[in-house]
This record gives sequence, C-alpha cells and structure tokens, in this order.
Amino acid sequence: MLSMISHFSNFNHPLPHHDLNRNSKHINLLTMESTLLNSLILITVMIWSTSCQIPTTLDGPFNPVTRKFDPSLRRGSDDLPMNHPRLKKNVTSNFPEQIALAISSPNSMWVSWITGDAQIGKNVKPLDPSSVGSEVWYGVKSGEYLKKRNGVSMIYNQFYPFEGLLNYTSGIIHHVKIDGLEPGLTYYYKCGDSSIPAMSNEHVFEMLPLPGPNSYPHRIGVVGDLGLTANTTTTIDHLIENKPSMVLMVGDLSYANQYLTTGGKGAPCFSCAFPDAPIRETYQPRWDGWGRFMEPLISRVPMMVIEGNHEIEPQATGVTFESYLKRFAVPSNESGSNTNFYYSFDAGGVHFIMLGAYVDYNRTGAQYSWLQNDLSQLNRTVTPWLVAAWHSPWYNSYSSHYQEFECMRLEMEQLLYQYRVDIVFSGHVHAYERMNRVYNYSLDPCGPVYITIGDGGNIEKIDVDHADEPGNCPSPGDNVPEFGGVCHTNFTSGPAKGKFCWDKQPEWSAYRESSFGHGILEVVNSTYALWTWHRNQDMYKENSTGDQIYIVRQPELCLVPPQQLSHTTATGFGVPESHSSSSCFLIIVIAFTWLHIL
Repeated sequence: MLSMISHFSNFNHPLPHHDLNRNSKHINLLTMESTLLNSLILITVMIWSTSCQIPTTLDGPFNPVTRKFDPSLRRGSDDLPMNHPRLKKNVTSNFPEQIALAISSPNSMWVSWITGDAQIGKNVKPLDPSSVGSEVWYGVKSGEYLKKRNGVSMIYNQFYPFEGLLNYTSGIIHHVKIDGLEPGLTYYYKCGDSSIPAMSNEHVFEMLPLPGPNSYPHRIGVVGDLGLTANTTTTIDHLIENKPSMVLMVGDLSYANQYLTTGGKGAPCFSCAFPDAPIRETYQPRWDGWGRFMEPLISRVPMMVIEGNHEIEPQATGVTFESYLKRFAVPSNESGSNTNFYYSFDAGGVHFIMLGAYVDYNRTGAQYSWLQNDLSQLNRTVTPWLVAAWHSPWYNSYSSHYQEFECMRLEMEQLLYQYRVDIVFSGHVHAYERMNRVYNYSLDPCGPVYITIGDGGNIEKIDVDHADEPGNCPSPGDNVPEFGGVCHTNFTSGPAKGKFCWDKQPEWSAYRESSFGHGILEVVNSTYALWTWHRNQDMYKENSTGDQIYIVRQPELCLVPPQQLSHTTATGFGVPESHSSSSCFLIIVIAFTWLHIL
C-alpha cells in the first residue's frame, strides 16, 4: 500500500515540447497541484495508519480473547454515605432537585424533578402532590423563556408492615413534557413553581437531530448496574468527560435494595448479610441520593432507562417497581406501549427498543405484541440503525447469571433477528463482554452484536469467573431468574454439543474483561458506527480504550422485511461478507479516488 502511494506521489506529469515555453502561471498551477496531491496523500497515509488499528465487524468473526482481571485493582468498593457532598440535599423544601431529562419525541423532551422532603419512619404522612406546581419555562436564549408548560405531580410509598421495619414516602415527583422544540437547537430552561416562588437555576440542553439516514447523536453513552460507590463516581466522571449527547441506562440504578429499611451500611450480598429479613428490604433515601448524584449529567443530556432486577423492590401487598415507575418519565404513550416496562424512541437515524425482562415476554403477551407492531412500522431508510436494550443478557460466558434468561431468548430472539436488530446492550453481569455476530448460538453475519456492559461500579463488585473455566460451570439449578421460567439446556451443536458449558471461551464471545467502565457509541453513517468501551482505570490515560470496533451494517447481505424499505436504499458503505473488508480498504479506495481526480 505505502509503496503504491509513494509511486503515485512521485509521478511527474510530462509536458509536450510545444508547451515547454508556457508562462510561469501554468508552472505555478502544476506546482500547486503537486503540492496538493502530496498533502492529500500524506493525510491519507496518516488516516490509514490510524484507522487500520481499529477493526470492523467485517474482519470477524474474531478469535475469542479474554483479558484477565488486574489483581492490582480492587474488585469493588463501599457505597458513598448519604452525607457525601454529591448525595446530600442542597436545596430548601419546595425548590427543585434531582432534575432529569428524557426523550419524548424528536420535537419534545420530558423534564422531571422532585420537591419537598421525603419521610422515613414507622408513621409517615404522604405529601400532597397538588401543593406544589409543575412548571417548565424554556427558550433558545439564556434568561429569555418564551414558552411555559405544565405537567403532572405524584408521590409514592414504600410500606413494610413488619416489626422493626420503617416506611418511606417520597417527595413530590414532577414530570413535564415540553414541546415545539427544534432539532439541533440549544434550549435554556427553569423548572419549579413560580407562584411560591420556587424555581430552579437555569439549565441547558441540546435537542437531538431529526430521524434521518444522515443525522445521528454525536455520542451515545451506555452504562449499566451503576449503584453509588467510589467506582460509580469514576464511571460517571469518565462518562461526563466523554461528553455524551444522551445516555442509555440498561437497568440496576441505585441499589437501594442492598440495605435494611433502617439504613446503615449496604451489603454486597443482601441475603448473606441479612438472612433473617422478612422481605427484600430497601432504604429508599438511596434513590434520592442517586438522583442528586446524577443531576449534573442528566439535567443537560437525556437519560433513557429500563428496569433491572434491583428495581423490583417488592412490598408486602405485592406492589413492585414503585420507585422506578414513579421517578422516571419515558415515551411509553408516545411509542404506544403505555407502560414504563418497555417502549421505543428515535434519536436521529437510530431507533431504540427498550424491552422488559421482568414482565411477560412470552409470544402470547402484550409486550411481544407491541414489539411486533413497533418493528413492523419501522422504515430503515429513515432510521437505518436498530438498537435494542434490556437488562439481562442472552449471550453471556461468565458464571454469574449464565443462561439465566434463556426463556426470554427462546421467545424473542427470532423476531429480533427477523427484523435485523444491529446491536443489543444489556447489563446484569458485572463485567464487560462483546460478542461476535450471533444467532441461536451460531455465528451469523446477520445476527446482532450483543454487548454486556453491567460494569458501572455497584456495591456487588465485579464478576471475574467464567463458566468455561474448570470448576466454574454453574449447575442447571443455579441462576434462577427473579421473573419468568427456567430454560437451562445443553448445547445441541458446535464444539460444546451435549454440554451445559463450553470448556473454552465460546466462539461467539469475541472479547471479555472484568473491569468497571462505560461505553460510547458514535454512529458515523447509515452503515458504520464506532463502539468504544472505556475502562475506569484508563480515565487519566491519553487515547486509551479497553475495547474498540467499528460495527458495520450490511443491508445488501442482510435483507430486512419489505415493509421496512421504501423506494430508496440506505446510504453509506455496505460491504457483503463474501467481499469482507475493513476500514483500511476504505482508506485505500479514498486515496485512489483522490489520485484519479487529481
């Protein structure tokens, strides 16, 4: 490659004899042309040398790689105390706190916050939600708020009618949808109740681009299983440093259920530390601390959440998920699901599907029916990328949660494959793992790229054991899900045929590592997206990443259902597997295109 570029860069354009006496102006033009050519080729070489370090999925499937846990690092850390500066309340009673954004539609945004004081004790008196107004004032100029919208307010209770346990009632939770927003514009806003008056300080956010094949969020942050530890602090600080346009939170947020209702110190294993607890208790003020901790980030970029098992939080009456359902606004009505347990939304040319692993996912259920309808209405020429997220991974080679949600995979995988989902994000396992493209445990160039990113930093610590290592294969009776059935099965084909676990890293597992961190997805065009996993320990290192790859869609090879296509085809590069290539090849093409033009 370099020799070819050198050959072309040294090429001299001979002039016919009768043109030798042309004026100096022509010679200067030739000199400029030569200089431009050499400059472009130099740029090409620089880009080529850099880009070739980043593989693409077209180079796969990759041989499995495991990076062992670094023994110089701690496997985890304790939770931050409630009096920590990032967790304690810093406003007076009716002023807004825990301010958060969430996408409603390409032209609207949810703004949420909490006012008033939560109460915890044996006898608590719920606040009156109507006692404080829900207003958002907003505009495109700082200090000039030309629009105002009102919303809804509510509270929730977490009651434990057991001897020695305390009850909780929340502050007033406000949700306001602000609309009429222009994609790409920056908006300034305040929230609160102007009649008291008790309005927040000014906050700012930038709207995401409209759906379309050539417009995408700048950076999509992805994180899961976060908690509130010192490791969590590093994860979020690192994420903020990477300047995301939005955040995808794949479940297990505050870990309030690692505590007794009386507070005290949280435990990495609740049942181990509190074997006599009459119910899985929670210390709900941890949710308030989590909202304050996250506010500096999610008051200026939208965070899209989906529930995990730590959000179940059962009460004696059978009520579950109260904190999750009340604290977070999601586009449930906008997407036709009418529930916070599963929904969808667009962010530029990406359609996101957020699925619930802890509600009915059977083919006869409401979620599956909604999913079918949502997928059938997609137009991949408008939103070429299809990304799904749910909490519990289907593909996982760690001992923890191994084959735990096999029932969900058996019910839903075929439908997602049929509609050519490009990427799937999950958490639950407290480590990082990226799969080769896979479908039904077989390598498949049209299968999604599954990524487990449950390494946000929570109190339960990092997972380090792999199911394929001697002595680490779980028994079929282990890893029983907190919702749904058990469908553990032995493999029926491939190198692990007849076995419950592989005896080496599975071929569908491309890369795995036990470290805390977060991910950034940067969609380049309708077929190329750069995925980067950032490890916490690399925060202060220049240009250091844990895992990085270009994920490449292949619409020519992997045809989607006809109803997702209109009269045009998706833009961008799509190279069939039979002509597999890489970003290096694309740079070569660009170089020779320049040479041809010049």
